[in-house]
Amino acid sequence: MKDITVRELLEMEQVVPVDVRSPGEFEEASIPGAVNIPIFTNEERKEVGTLYKQKGSNEAKWRAMEMVSPKLAQILGSIKNIKDEGKQPVLYCWRGGMRSASISTFLDFAGIESVRISGGYRAYRQYILEQIPKLIPKQALVLHGMTGTGKTEILVQLQKKGYPVIDLEGMAAHRGSLFGAVGFAMDGNNQKIFDSLLFENLQKIKSFSYFIIEAESKRIGRAGQPDELYEKKINGLNIYLHASIETRVMRIYDEYVKPNENEPWFHDTILEKVGLIKKRLKDAEVYNTLLENTRNKQYKEVIHLLLKYYYDPRYQFKQHEYTNDFTEIQADHLEIAIDEIEKYIEQYLPEREETALEM
Repeated sequence: MKDITVRELLEMEQVVPVDVRSPGEFEEASIPGAVNIPIFTNEERKEVGTLYKQKGSNEAKWRAMEMVSPKLAQILGSIKNIKDEGKQPVLYCWRGGMRSASISTFLDFAGIESVRISGGYRAYRQYILEQIPKLIPKQALVLHGMTGTGKTEILVQLQKKGYPVIDLEGMAAHRGSLFGAVGFAMDGNNQKIFDSLLFENLQKIKSFSYFIIEAESKRIGRAGQPDELYEKKINGLNIYLHASIETRVMRIYDEYVKPNENEPWFHDTILEKVGLIKKRLKDAEVYNTLLENTRNKQYKEVIHLLLKYYYDPRYQFKQHEYTNDFTEIQADHLEIAIDEIEKYIEQYLPEREETALEM
């Protein structure tokens, strides 16, 4: 059995982290790229934990052995398959304890050298939280603009061109608003998943002296930005994107409505979200019109009302948080806007900072 540090894991090539925790633990958070080969089901883990609390360690260990024994050949076989594919499986559980140690022991008995992460997932999480502030480039270029001005699409296109983009909405699996989770498979990523994706993103752009980011709130869905990232965003260089109301309505319609309007959940979800806005709209007549349009599936009218009476007034207030001046760019045509942003970057931001960061 060989134990390695999280840093050593991240420096390895052709490696597959093997999470032997229960499916529920794996779903909540895992190391990016990991596969789940659990030794307990969710129910079995709960049973063993209850036994440990009520009857002690020996009873829990014996019951765990009874559960795992029939599955042992399959578990070891799945790990061996990774090895046979020319990749190195590296085991971990919650804190490098009994679960990963027991599988490592059986692998060694079977003639397969086992490698394990010292400290397990907990050590990985502690490591990335320590490293994230060190990896954030010095200067932020922040894209502002009312809802529907194309900020996210511009970020996507700039990232494809090789620019250092941090897509907070993508990592949060949430668009940072009341309707932000519409179209995503779940109600946004939790903090642990968000942090792992952010660390992975920062690793890719660490040679740059700047990064491009959207003007998101501190919290996006279920996840929050680290203080260091948020502070650099507040003090960053600012580009404000403008687009006509007609353009914005069509962009939102194409993003939210078109891909989802035939899904059975879509209409009820929009009705529910609109119902939550009632207390936030001062004009009862506007709300009643909004509700009627929603019930009639007049989604373009719904979007127009939401922009005018809900999103735009809220967004104007947020601009006051930022310390530096704004450069304004017209974004009715995204290709032209992207070209203008590239010119801005070329003029005001150095390309790269070839500095070896201590990990």
